[in-house]
Amino acid sequence: MNGLGATAEADVLVVGAGLAGLHTATLLSRKGHDVVLAERRASPASAIRTTGIFVRKTLDDFPLPPDCLGPPIRRVLLYPPNLRRPVSLVSGRDEYRVGDMGPLYTQATEAAAASGVRIALSTRYAGRTGTAFHLAGRESPTALRARFLVGADGARSRVAQDLGLDRNDHLLVGAEEVFALSGSGAEPPTFHCVLDPAHAPGYLAWVVNDGHHAHVGVAGYADRFPDGLRRTMERFSAAAPGLTGVTRPEVVERRGGPIPVGGVLRRISCPGGLLVGDAAGAVSPLTAGGLDPCLRLSEHAATVLDTALRTADRQALRAYDGAALRTAFRGRLMLRRALSQLRTPAMAEAAFPLLRSRFGRAVAGRVLFGDRSFPTPARAEAGVGGGRSSR
Repeated sequence: MNGLGATAEADVLVVGAGLAGLHTATLLSRKGHDVVLAERRASPASAIRTTGIFVRKTLDDFPLPPDCLGPPIRRVLLYPPNLRRPVSLVSGRDEYRVGDMGPLYTQATEAAAASGVRIALSTRYAGRTGTAFHLAGRESPTALRARFLVGADGARSRVAQDLGLDRNDHLLVGAEEVFALSGSGAEPPTFHCVLDPAHAPGYLAWVVNDGHHAHVGVAGYADRFPDGLRRTMERFSAAAPGLTGVTRPEVVERRGGPIPVGGVLRRISCPGGLLVGDAAGAVSPLTAGGLDPCLRLSEHAATVLDTALRTADRQALRAYDGAALRTAFRGRLMLRRALSQLRTPAMAEAAFPLLRSRFGRAVAGRVLFGDRSFPTPARAEAGVGGGRSSR
């Protein structure tokens, strides 16, 4: 396991090599701490679940590798279930770029290793006994003694359970197909969103066509898909907008998984560790965007852990307060509840006259093109509950 013996020690054990886990581990290592990162997959670039849509605030504030990003997107089309007369919203700024997530994960893993993080791939977190954390991998099992444990292990976090912290109970499930496009697109890069409970109960179906790649997906509440998620995905993919004249390859990349949309969990830290990313519910309740929240919350987590490690004061983790952060999502949680009530295509169709109005377009533009982001670490540490929330 990359140099870990039968027994080992570290300052911090991070479980999960998604963007949240990699970013947290890298920041802590750069601050001089000994960090072990355990990842059950053989490569963080395999079995990708996220769509990888980065919003403007993320692109402005984080040095993402340009070679891992698609062309900028300024145009969003919102469709009713019958796909007629979509609402067109065009921003004067570059709002979205789709990440090539495999290479992006690879570069983030390399950056973590270069900073000194000890990365144990093909290594499963198997629980704890007292201060010892058990790792099971390709070599002999390891009992790792670490001062703190970080759960970056997804929406159904095992670490959250072991630390006695909150776990996500408000989840969507999603599925997506991703494939490369040959030649230039017939339209400008566009984000197509379809509000149709028959395809995406309680959420939306989407097509992102940036001229280089197409992302076609559906998501919603698991118990509301009349034909199951896979069959629904097949039906939507066959008639999805934004792909006119596009030849779909026989083999496409398929992604999917749970999406927490209940907002940041209240209890995301304790004296023994904390949660980041999906494990902490750091996903916009309305848009289900998680990349910006995961990066910003990881920076806050690294700052708090650095203080705790330098002062040897476990109570420093009290500053990592999910209940305070959660207040920034009140408006989005209300809109999430409203969206969840659109249960039939007829209800969705009836909502579109309002969406086409000046007021409706203004609200949609604010959600899709707004300047808000996840509360910054400085705001969170100061206990400011009214911080800005992500799209």
